[in-house]
Amino acid sequence: MKLTNSQIDQLYKFTRKHYVEHYDVQTELVDHLANNIEEIWVAQPQLSFQDARDRSFKKFGVFGFMSVVEAKQKNLSKKCGKILWSFLKEWFSLPKLILTFLIFFIFYTLLDVKINKVVFLAIMLGLAICDVFLARRLIKKASKRFKVKGRKYLLEDLIFRTGSFNSIIIFSNFFHLSNFSDNIISIYAKILFASLITLAIIFSYVTLVVIPQKAEELLQETYPEYKIVKNL
Repeated sequence: MKLTNSQIDQLYKFTRKHYVEHYDVQTELVDHLANNIEEIWVAQPQLSFQDARDRSFKKFGVFGFMSVVEAKQKNLSKKCGKILWSFLKEWFSLPKLILTFLIFFIFYTLLDVKINKVVFLAIMLGLAICDVFLARRLIKKASKRFKVKGRKYLLEDLIFRTGSFNSIIIFSNFFHLSNFSDNIISIYAKILFASLITLAIIFSYVTLVVIPQKAEELLQETYPEYKIVKNL
């Protein structure tokens, strides 16, 4: 006995009811449940759809779908890490390498001339404000995408939400760095300090701008069934 389209839709609702919010994870679980329900019906064809579904669900244990969700999140988090690393590496090749050295040189020079701490703090504040602005814009864009499509993929959520979360980390680090700017005397300390700021700027830009701009391409590579939603 095969499941009907209506029963498949009910399984999607069932996964959402059990706190599975991402469509790709829902689909994986629905496929598993559907196959298992059909196997149960081979042995016990008299069982109703709900009873067969509940028997299948019990096999997931006390925590239900959580173990599957966590495993999926872990797997795609690793993928996001590889994606991030691949884009970061581009900044250490021409022509972006020139821009990287330019950013480093600017901050090293500011430290070398011992710029007033208030001025340095103002520069850091400006960078932090830009960071927060980009993060807020990214969150709004993500909300609009999810609302228009009515579904979201786990990788999509990670791309947009992780980028926004990273901005908070960068924001706090900017101010921590500025608090120590007056104590930077050694040339090696200046190099390290300027390098950290440069890396923070690049990291923030890649997560908040570059990767989200590549979201459609990355999602299509990961999910063959994914279709571009235009005019987002």
